[in-house]
Amino acid sequence: MKQPKRHGWAIILIALMLAITACGSNSPAPADSGNTAAKPAEGNDNTKSGTEAANEAAKPAADNSAETPVEAGTKTVSTVHGDIEIPVKPQRIITDGYLGSLIALGVTPVGTPSLQLKNQYFAEALKGVADIGDSNSSSMERIIDLQPDLIITATKDEARYDLLAKAAPTVAIPYGELTNAHEELTYFGQLLGLEKEAAAWLADYEQQIADAKAKVDQAIPADASFTIFEEGGKAVWVYGDNFGRGGQPIYQALGRKPPAEVAEEIMDKQWKELSLESLAEYAGDYIVLTSNNKTAEDFKKDPVWNTLDAIKNDRFYVWKEERSWYYDPIAVLSQTNELADWLAGN
Repeated sequence: MKQPKRHGWAIILIALMLAITACGSNSPAPADSGNTAAKPAEGNDNTKSGTEAANEAAKPAADNSAETPVEAGTKTVSTVHGDIEIPVKPQRIITDGYLGSLIALGVTPVGTPSLQLKNQYFAEALKGVADIGDSNSSSMERIIDLQPDLIITATKDEARYDLLAKAAPTVAIPYGELTNAHEELTYFGQLLGLEKEAAAWLADYEQQIADAKAKVDQAIPADASFTIFEEGGKAVWVYGDNFGRGGQPIYQALGRKPPAEVAEEIMDKQWKELSLESLAEYAGDYIVLTSNNKTAEDFKKDPVWNTLDAIKNDRFYVWKEERSWYYDPIAVLSQTNELADWLAGN
């Protein structure tokens, strides 16, 4: 653990590394948002669960965090950056992603990015947690001042990882490698020695999901198609099952499908910007729609949106991004119950 008197030296070293990194790169790395969905960049429709180019060997497996004692109080875990020695029971964790999984396991970090702190699904659990800035460029000075003994990151940026690793042992699980609640809770339960807590949380999760699915299956035809849209004023996006906006609850938890004609494209790319003229090609029998500016009545009066059967027949759900963007396990469970109540007519 770094002592305060060495902070000046560490900050200078990190500043030098940043300068070297900047000189060797002509363009910024793609944004990594952990398990918090971010607005897609215009002109890029090739994202696949955030991991299109990831090496298959980098994907965390069930035994990736198997413990190998090194010395008292530490263990070795296998990561995408090789074997990393971490505390057996870390006390001061900083994370820029996967915050919901940590909270589900009863672990509160000492620092996390500002966007994570706004997650209304577990805001009460974040009292006293320090804001380390933006998810993709959080303040190294703040991180060092918090004296972490473990950093958990979702970044795929090698230069960023190298900087974080100088502040504390750093475990990277690149964004998108863990694709659902089971993978996340299982992985972090093993990483942090909280396997029993993970199993208990998942058992409750599965029961709630099963109840919600049964309720929806009773109310909605099995072959009904679903579409996940986001309206952003001048732009509209469609989403798959691992990019927030309700994709995880609808497609993963409730087992529903997008329209067959576009299902492969949606699930492969995970998001795509659409023209208003093409909405009908992607619109399913039911629509889950994120919008900060329009209400359900606005969509019913809109000359384009009201041509869709789901809009005309009140088979659509409108919510704001503050409820739909997050897709950590806690958020997904709450969203699933919320959408199930809607679909069941409650």
